[in-house]
Amino acid sequence: MTTNKPTIAILTGGGDVPGLNPAIRAITIRALREGYRVFGLRRGWAGLVDYNRDAGADNSECVLELSEADVNRAGRTGGTFLHTSRTRPSHLPLARMPAHLTGYDKPVNDITKDVLKNLEHIGVDVLIPIGGDDTLSYGKRLHDEGMKVVAIPKTMDNDVFGTDYCIGFSTCVTRTIELTHRLRTSAGSHERFLVIEVFGRYAGFTALLPTMAGAADRCLIPEYAADMEHLTELMVYDHNRNPSKYSVVLVSEGANLQAHEGMSFESEEMDMFGHRKLGGIGDKVAAALKEYSPKYNNGRRIDVVNQRLGYLVRSGDPDALDSIVPMAFGNLALDLILKKEFGRLVSVHKGFYDSVPITSVTSEKKTVNVEKYYNTDRLRPIYEFDGAPLFIMTSD
Repeated sequence: MTTNKPTIAILTGGGDVPGLNPAIRAITIRALREGYRVFGLRRGWAGLVDYNRDAGADNSECVLELSEADVNRAGRTGGTFLHTSRTRPSHLPLARMPAHLTGYDKPVNDITKDVLKNLEHIGVDVLIPIGGDDTLSYGKRLHDEGMKVVAIPKTMDNDVFGTDYCIGFSTCVTRTIELTHRLRTSAGSHERFLVIEVFGRYAGFTALLPTMAGAADRCLIPEYAADMEHLTELMVYDHNRNPSKYSVVLVSEGANLQAHEGMSFESEEMDMFGHRKLGGIGDKVAAALKEYSPKYNNGRRIDVVNQRLGYLVRSGDPDALDSIVPMAFGNLALDLILKKEFGRLVSVHKGFYDSVPITSVTSEKKTVNVEKYYNTDRLRPIYEFDGAPLFIMTSD
């Protein structure tokens, strides 16, 4: 596949979000016009794991050359037409090892040397991984090994350190607000509590921002362990002062509860990055609200409408911001490549487009500043905005 033209390869890893296809489109169109050849690596890092360097091997499921027509068709849609996975080449289980790779016999193997050989065989000069901290941490590994890497942050949790904004976050918040308002009709019709579980493994931005925008009365976030009796007291107060007799709480999937502090609500299934699938804390919150509600409601129980939004907030087309920011990030990536500034992560910092060293990705976690933005007594946002960044968060 090696050509005389310099070659850029793009991949998308981790969870899908709206905005990935606009980013791929922006990179490809700009790169082609700058004289590059562009390849899409399919299924995230899995495309480089499964790529076969043997003569005559069919690698159409691993890599494809991109044209302007290809990306124009997909650029207005959600998801990623390159597909994605949570494959981690540095921690590849033996059961996942491709048949053509030999010399690996441990239960878990680091096949980075073959990934680098595959990139060389394809003829990749610069790699652009688009993903969250897991995908980008392996991008940093390849940078450390000598590969030229420029990274783009993507995650609806918005928790990649080094940038105030990640592709997918705005659409997630937009969908959460929209769906929460829709569910109000059922909660109000039955005079119930409404418990909505949203994304947010380590950071509570996807619960905090919609609550700040008026979608909910209260929110529970991973950064603070809430007491369920205290939440119930607040929810009963909200319920009874509402003319329609209902109240709403948004619960991050990774939220803490005092009675279960340090415990996450997760399945036994674990991905290659060591993450178990989260889900179920909304059920626990709903059950506790029903149990404690008579104590704060003159002996009368209040029932619950309990809903996990899940993939509804990460599916469909991108909103305006997740159509614009990916376009800007793609062009920023090309600017860095043309200036030969590699090992960088494109970013937004205090409202301005920028870039930071890719080492920022693994330096620390970006989480809600509880002291600044979360009222631990009222279990809701602090509404102070003077000098605050647009999305009430910064990587500083």
